[in-house]
Amino acid sequence: MADEPATVLPFPHAPDAIELRHLRAFVAVAEELNFARAADRLYVSAPALSRQIRALERLVGCQLLERSTHRAELTLAGEALLERARAVLRDVDAAVQRAQSVGGELVGRVARLWEPVIDLSATGAGIDEMRAAFEALMAQFAPPPEIDVRAVNAGGVPALSLSPRPARAARLLYLHGGAYVLGSAFGYRHLAGALAAAAGTGVLIPDFRLAPEHPFPAALDDALAAYEWMIEAGTPPERIGLAGDSSGGGLVLSLLLTLKQRGLPLPRSAALLCPSVDLSWETGSAPAERSAIAESSEQMRRRFTAPYLAGHPIDDPVVSPLSADLSGLPPMLIQAATGDTMLAHAHRLSEHARELGVDARLELYPTATHDFQLFWSFLPEAADAVERAARFSDAEQAVDSLRSSG
Repeated sequence: MADEPATVLPFPHAPDAIELRHLRAFVAVAEELNFARAADRLYVSAPALSRQIRALERLVGCQLLERSTHRAELTLAGEALLERARAVLRDVDAAVQRAQSVGGELVGRVARLWEPVIDLSATGAGIDEMRAAFEALMAQFAPPPEIDVRAVNAGGVPALSLSPRPARAARLLYLHGGAYVLGSAFGYRHLAGALAAAAGTGVLIPDFRLAPEHPFPAALDDALAAYEWMIEAGTPPERIGLAGDSSGGGLVLSLLLTLKQRGLPLPRSAALLCPSVDLSWETGSAPAERSAIAESSEQMRRRFTAPYLAGHPIDDPVVSPLSADLSGLPPMLIQAATGDTMLAHAHRLSEHARELGVDARLELYPTATHDFQLFWSFLPEAADAVERAARFSDAEQAVDSLRSSG
């Protein structure tokens, strides 16, 4: 009756809480009306996506989707939930972005961590000092506690194998950054370990030789030897993913192009984290977007390109992927930070790859540093990026959140 007081019906308590991932899964399926496309969009397997939808239906107590072999259709209940779920997700994303915009603590922490390396580079310090500072930066982080690390000989190349317990075969080959003159497998244990934990698989990091002591093609030869060793150890190439950050992303492309040139089997995928792919250093961001680690093109060529190439032609497509024929290469995930000085590298690479028919996916993250994935243990964007790279690199494995490991 109109004059009766309104009655508020309590929502029955669910045994578990509805999680944002349930709502994101539901919205993706509702918008695609296809589980396979929605799973690709979220970088999860279709069965995992289906489980999330069923969990949401159980929690709300009604059916949201009608499923058939090839399609999904919204029920009336699903239609009622869709717009409200979209609104919730928009509000959450907006709130997170607002918090990040006013809270500079994490950005400041990243800047302080980079500062010793930046200062040495700006003053023209020697290579040994630069390497020591870079390793000191890396030493401030550790692999997730559930990761075992052991030394291996990967086809004559010293390497580290990282795996969750119990030990699992390496299905991801990780090539580290450092502009071909810095970095080590030992220093990169934390990032490779995070990928291993997220992908639920083993990761191999070859300790490839560095310039200027060992110029091109030493690093590429070592990467190729490690890749072939993984295959000889019993992992089929179609189950191997490649990944690399910064110059390691450039080395991943050099490896792919070399495999293609020699008619050797290609891996299943390549995840490129803030890739550096232009050794001329002429591909740069607008001045307003420059981060704290920016140097002039001339400085970068003198400090990094010249020692690495040691006279090798810079227009060789193997070292210049932006001018190479990338057709036939496996799917690529390209990640970059919106404030990275090398953001244009990612944009140009993704455009070039797509023009040549490569499935190249570009992901941008709202942070202001190059190689932000290094800081996965405390930077939310970095943890998200590592999880998505792990999903992309080893889609057959379940992905667990890294939040608890950070």
